[in-house]
Amino acid sequence: MSKNTRALLIPDELVMNKIYIIRGKKVMIDTDLAELYNVATKRLKEAVRRNIVRFPEDFMFELTQSESGSLRTQFATLKNY
Repeated sequence: MSKNTRALLIPDELVMNKIYIIRGKKVMIDTDLAELYNVATKRLKEAVRRNIVRFPEDFMFELTQSESGSLRTQFATLKNY
């Protein structure tokens, strides 16, 4: 592994802290995923939409208002965009 590759590795703990259980599945919120890849959330979502055939059918879904509210209650750091 090159020195540059090592610098790009993300600590496991950071990723694990951004995984939530929703509808019985492990998921990451788009803002957290965009942050890990150092891109704007809008750009991440655009890239997925442009290349949707590359992703599994259940790769993305929208939270219900109830789910969104529950996450905001549980995690004070979750921002509403």
